[in-house]
Formats: sequence, structure tokens, C-alpha cells
Amino acid sequence: MYIAASRTSDLASGTDRKPALKRVSANVLALGMVSLVTDVSSEMVTAVLPLYLVLGLGLNPLQFGLLDGLYAGATAVVRVLGGHLADRWRRLKAVAGFGYGLSAVCKLGLVAAGSSVAAIGVVLAADRTGKGLRTGPRDALISLSSEPATLGRSFGVHRAMDTVGAFLGPLVAMAVLALSLGSYTSVFFTSFCVAAIAVLLLALFVRDRPGAVDRAAVSARSALGLLRQQDFRRVTLWAALLGLVTVGDSFVYLALQRRWEIAATYFPLLPLGTAGVYLLLAVPLGKLADRVGRWPVFLGGHVALCVALVLLCGPAYAALPVVALGLHGVFYAATDGVLMAAAGPLVPAGLRATGLAVVQTGQAVARMLSSVLFGLAWTLWDLRPAVLVAAACLAAVALAAAFAKPVRP
Repeated sequence: MYIAASRTSDLASGTDRKPALKRVSANVLALGMVSLVTDVSSEMVTAVLPLYLVLGLGLNPLQFGLLDGLYAGATAVVRVLGGHLADRWRRLKAVAGFGYGLSAVCKLGLVAAGSSVAAIGVVLAADRTGKGLRTGPRDALISLSSEPATLGRSFGVHRAMDTVGAFLGPLVAMAVLALSLGSYTSVFFTSFCVAAIAVLLLALFVRDRPGAVDRAAVSARSALGLLRQQDFRRVTLWAALLGLVTVGDSFVYLALQRRWEIAATYFPLLPLGTAGVYLLLAVPLGKLADRVGRWPVFLGGHVALCVALVLLCGPAYAALPVVALGLHGVFYAATDGVLMAAAGPLVPAGLRATGLAVVQTGQAVARMLSSVLFGLAWTLWDLRPAVLVAAACLAAVALAAAFAKPVRP
């Protein structure tokens, strides 16, 4: 893995190549460790939740789409608020910590909710509210703790560490299910314990980096003023449009399960294919984005997702699920941190958390609508037509975004 790689001096070229860890700040590594542990917790829930809701509680695709949309979109309202408060109070770490803590408590809420779909919806909304509050300040801390020329690498390292947690989460969930004889309550409680450890790590090892700025300069008007900047506005709008035609993770896994009749026991393993590829490629694609341009790499990730969707409708060959999951991992490695690296330099340091939260909010709202629309399409047309229409829409928007080039080289 790249972050563990060590490079020595190259006498022939006269260059001194430092170890990779020394080219990423300690704060980024600490935030990466917090995200790693948090993702173990959150992916434990994510791995079993679709199965629990669809097969356990009997939700149809439209009902699941509404709940999944709520899960994705609940962050939209609070992302900008979290970023604005972090910039306004100059307390990025404190606001992020509150978000991590809220999400941790919500794991206990899932235990209390039992089989009530309404209660589960409320708890998931609160959990995503915590994610919305923390994401902007966290990404601002990464951006402010990194050199501008290596933002892609820094976000790639963070996302790679984050993905280690995403890889371990489903494995832990399966182990807990096996030891507890299929008790989802045990999974949710264990998830809470892991999330509490992440909050402790944040408190002990992450340093605040608010940036030198007059608080009076951080206002709602100044935040809205970011959208008057052409480059930032174009990035935000195109990211939202692409989010609108992006099929959510849970639907991808449910489609794989249905198309290849994967046993329910193995369903939590599907996210591991995505996470494994994401882990391997997050840093290399972050470096590539620093070199060749962040927007081309970002769009390339959407092309990978489009191909993965087409494969879901192809022949039922045994190898195709593996390829589709691999391309799903490429999508995340090329888009998640790369978009933040592209948007970060377009925002003043004093408004970094707010600006990144604006971009994330556009994506969250778009993906909320996408989940509802895809769930409706699946219900009305069945799986294959819904996936093919989604793939065609994604290809069309990605092509238009390639011609628009909102981020300058």
C-alpha cells in the first residue's frame, strides 16, 4: 500500500524521494485513523441494513428507495450549517467531534428502534445528520493540513485509511452475526462501541487548524457569495448533476444479489469488493489527479460506474459480479477525495469548511433524489430497464461534464 511505502534517494536522477508518510501531515493521518475506526462502525450497519430492511422487514424497492434517500439526503440540510459553524467559531475539530459523537449514539438508537420502520428512519436521519455536521470540517482540516500541490495525495491517503474500515466493517458484522446467531441488535450495539473509540481518537490526536480569519468575515452572505465565483459554482452544479444520475451503493448490492441469486449469508461480503479496490487505488488515483488534473480523474470514475451498471444487465457469468464490484471501487477511488481536492483550492482558507460543505450538500440532495427515482423505476419497470436507463443518463451527463471542464488545469 502506498502510505506504507518507503522510497530512497535516486542517485541517478539527483532527486531525494521522501517516504510517503512524511509527505502527508500527522493531522491527516490522525483524521484517517478516526475515519478508519468510524467506518468499521458505520459499515457494520450498512452491510446488514439492506438485507434487514428488504428481506427481514419486507420493504419493496420504492419503500427502500425512500428510506435510502432519507439516509443519503438527511445530511444535506446540515452540511452547510456544520461547515459554517466550524468556520464561524473557528472550531473545526469541535464541530466534527459533535458529528462523530451523534452518529455513535445513533447506533444505540437502532437497538431501541427494533423492527419499527418509522423509528429506524428517524434514527438513520439523525445518524446522517451527524455525518453531515462532521464531513465539511473534517475535509477542511485535511485541506488546511496539506500543501496545495499534494491535496489529491492527502485526500487519497485519508480515503484509503477510511476504506480499511469499510473493508473490515462487513467482516466484523458477519462475525458478530455468527457469534450471536443472527442477532442484528448485537451488530448495532457492537457498532456503537467501535464508534465511541473513534470519538476518543479524535479528541486525543487530531489538532485544530481553523486558519487565520476574522470571524466577522464568516457569514451566511459570504457563504452564499461563494456561488458567485464561476469556477466554484460550476464545480458544485456539475457534481450535483452527476450525483443525480448516480445509483446508490445499496441498490448496486441488491441488484447483484438478485441478478446472481447470491445467498443472504454472503450479502454483507459484497461491499468488500468495492472497499478492496477503493483501498488499493485511492492513493494512486489521488496522485494521478494531482498530475494530470482532478476533473478528468473524477469523470473517469463515473465512466467506471457506468460500465459497472451495464455489466449488471449482462449475461449471468460468474466473473461479472467481481468485475462490477471492482469498477464500483474504481468509481469511489476516483471521485470521493478527488472532488474535495478539486474544490478545496477554489475556496478561501477561512471558508474552507463552508465551501466544501456546499459542494457536498449539492451531491447529498441529488443522491437523495436519485435513490427515490431509482427505487420508483425499479418498482415500475423492474431491475434491468431501471439500471439501463440509469447507465444511459450517467453516460450522457458525464460526457457533457467532460466538455464543460469546470476545473481549470
